[in-house]
Amino acid sequence: MTGNQYIFQVSGIKTLQMKGELLQGIKRLGGKYLGGSKYKEEITHLVVINPLASEKFIAACAGGKWIVTPKYVLDSAEHGAWLPEASYELDLMANKAHGFTNPLLRWRENICSGTMSGAFQGWVVRLELDDPARKGMFERILRAGKAMLWTDESNTQAVTHVFTKDRTKTSTCLPTPYHTVSYIAEHLFGPVCSSLDWSINVDTLSYSASSVQTQTPRATSEKTEDEPTDDDDHLILLELEEKLKSYITKMELQRRVLLKVPELFRYYTPALPAQVTAVDFSNVCSLVECGLFPQALEEVQGSLKPGLLPPALLVQACMQHALQAEVQPYYLSVFSSVLNDILRNNPTWGSPKRVAYFLQILQCPQCKNSAWSLLQTSVRFCMASTDTCHPQPSHAPTELRRFHSNLQAFFLLLFRLELHAAGSGRRAEGSRASVLSSAFWTVWEKSTLSSRAMQQLAKLLVEASLWALHSNQEWRLRVLATLQEILAVTVEYWAQENSELNGRLVEKGFQDLAEYMAILCQDLRLDCLQELVPGLASPRLRMFTADALYRNLSCRTGVSLRPEPLSLLKIVSSYLKTLGRLCGCKHEQTLETRPETSSSTGSDSLLSGVEERQHVGVSSFGKENLPRGFHRVNAAGETLLHRACKRNQVKTVLCVLSLPGTDVNVKDYAGWTPLHEACNHGSIECVHALLQHCPGLQLDSQVEGVSPLHDALVNQHTHIAKMLLRHAGSALLQVRDNYGRTPLDLAPSPEVREELRRCACEGDSRESLEALGTDVRDLSLIETCSCLLSSLLLSYLQEHHILSCDAPDPPLDLGPSKARALMSLNPGVVASLWGDSEAVSLAKDLRTLMNMELYVPHASPALRQCQGPHTSLFLHLLFDLQDEGSALRSGQPVQTLTSLPSAGPLS
Repeated sequence: MTGNQYIFQVSGIKTLQMKGELLQGIKRLGGKYLGGSKYKEEITHLVVINPLASEKFIAACAGGKWIVTPKYVLDSAEHGAWLPEASYELDLMANKAHGFTNPLLRWRENICSGTMSGAFQGWVVRLELDDPARKGMFERILRAGKAMLWTDESNTQAVTHVFTKDRTKTSTCLPTPYHTVSYIAEHLFGPVCSSLDWSINVDTLSYSASSVQTQTPRATSEKTEDEPTDDDDHLILLELEEKLKSYITKMELQRRVLLKVPELFRYYTPALPAQVTAVDFSNVCSLVECGLFPQALEEVQGSLKPGLLPPALLVQACMQHALQAEVQPYYLSVFSSVLNDILRNNPTWGSPKRVAYFLQILQCPQCKNSAWSLLQTSVRFCMASTDTCHPQPSHAPTELRRFHSNLQAFFLLLFRLELHAAGSGRRAEGSRASVLSSAFWTVWEKSTLSSRAMQQLAKLLVEASLWALHSNQEWRLRVLATLQEILAVTVEYWAQENSELNGRLVEKGFQDLAEYMAILCQDLRLDCLQELVPGLASPRLRMFTADALYRNLSCRTGVSLRPEPLSLLKIVSSYLKTLGRLCGCKHEQTLETRPETSSSTGSDSLLSGVEERQHVGVSSFGKENLPRGFHRVNAAGETLLHRACKRNQVKTVLCVLSLPGTDVNVKDYAGWTPLHEACNHGSIECVHALLQHCPGLQLDSQVEGVSPLHDALVNQHTHIAKMLLRHAGSALLQVRDNYGRTPLDLAPSPEVREELRRCACEGDSRESLEALGTDVRDLSLIETCSCLLSSLLLSYLQEHHILSCDAPDPPLDLGPSKARALMSLNPGVVASLWGDSEAVSLAKDLRTLMNMELYVPHASPALRQCQGPHTSLFLHLLFDLQDEGSALRSGQPVQTLTSLPSAGPLS
């Protein structure tokens, strides 16, 4: 033991997961790990599972080191301190006859007590081995046991041992007996050596840099040597994990700081007195009863002080008067000031009583609905919408619009202050009450982001975006910007409240709300999407919404995407290829998308298509037009489309496909899709109909590894297999089932196998022609998709702490060794060694970033020649990322994307 330092080496452990746990445990307890394949004399402990004929094991025994099992490190890590080693020392005498002492224990005690310096003390050894590498290995073993090595230059001492390849060799100049190197094991382990069932023999040695080959039957099939580079790479990767975890923590703290409003928060956090002096507001109430509202407000404003709450009914009466069209501008201005003064003197955080008070004064004064109802009515009044909780004044003077704008800004201010208080721990202990939470979530909806009110807020934002589309009126843009900020603050508040409890729940909540917004937007014009998505102020919501909309657009245009988790690799590889294929596609507007409605001044007509989409099968398709059994699902979970495909009822299939909202990839309870059933039962007409009329058809869907193509070939429906390959190309041939079989392995004969390859080539040729086209058929489609991908990419980089427009402090600096290790090892190895999922995800994204030259140069020629601003920006982003990846690969720190626009107001 070097002082109190614990220094470890590992030998014979090939399970990456176990090795990762050992290295993490050593590092956690302050120990030191020495990698590499050669024995290091400074170690104090060697970790092995079983005795093995390796350099490290034999040298550690000769040097009197602790040779322990992995359980020693794991138990110590769990205990939080190094445990006594005795009970964990490897026992060579286990399950053997009594009467012999464990050789490892004997040598260690003798050396540690000072009785001897090493197992080979007093030996003067001459090695007569031809192979320099083998000779070097045995020299290290002998030096570990304190033997002296004899050379021609240093021959003053008599040689005691000569080790050679040939046992029978004699020397006229050295009368010392000759031994093979197996003598070393016999000396160390004595009678136990034979029972170990391995020996060291130079004659049969197949040298590796760190081991001596065993001669047991098992040794011929399983290697025990330690690969020279593995341990070093694993140690580097564990250091990298700690660096990435620290980097993620710092970036998360920076993100929370960006969500806070410290200066504003201090202004709205007064020193509250222990006891508030009561104020008589009876005179003020009399003024209100007489209709003297301006005078009443002046009295209230003069009485306000920290901790004092004016009567809620009084404030409600003033609010109701302010919402009328005939009110004077002075009164509206004073009432806005009074609301801010009440909040400044009575912050809601940490006081359920004050939260209840604000919920009362901010409810709709006429119908007594929630605070969300008042906010929604205020926004709809500005939009001249009739969809309000009660009728609004038909005339909207400028002063009243300005008051509503100030009221919306007050809601935003209150919500931002509550977000700051929640993130700063300023609330009273045990109190999680807030106006924001009560306005948007009921008690039963706390665990879901997509509450009823949140869905209404998302829908209102879509309507407001359409209402303000291409407008240059400042007040319209101000209403829209406030609503965007309110949505962002609201979702971030919910995420902050739930992230510590369940991070996966938060991600699922954002995905669900994004999918809902994608449904709201799927019938909108493309130019509307170009304004709506980049305007989302929450980076996380913008990321998931852009992803959902891009997938929807791709599927509806005829380009299917594989369902896989969102990652940087997916964006720069799969999505970039898809964008190239979309260059040859034409976007068809649905019947619900009526461009002429954009000239309407109200917002109701602008979302008529969305409303119709939400009531699929009601307006255009009455019950009399639905096929029989459309709504029936049998005991196996099969829909009418499943059943029709099984029976080859192509007319029924076409009828179902013509209905709005039909999910062609719907699965039964076992996971089978209609395409699976058609391929399984040989329904060639149904397969043809699905391929022709369903652009979003998933041809690679699998159930226990069985794809539709597997299904067709297993059941000898070769004609269907050819149709699938001509449609989708050779990508389908790469899919393997649970037995590792590709579709070609299921072909009944070599002739059929060759014919399937030809059909796959035809499909590849068709796709290649689409991808290599230099013309963009629908510029608005490509511009919209590029806009979505730019928003997606920027938001993803920001959310996953890869790159940002603001310089991280400190910047992420991998260094050359860590960058090389990350590039050289398979991502699965990293995942098996690391326990932090966020660090694993960041490592995969950094690996993709350093490999950007594999993806960016292969962008479609049509994309590179496209002059659209959004497409040019997206390609510019990709080339910038390629440069950053090259710098990171060479060991330079990650820089900021200074040439890129900001990713959003909250970023």
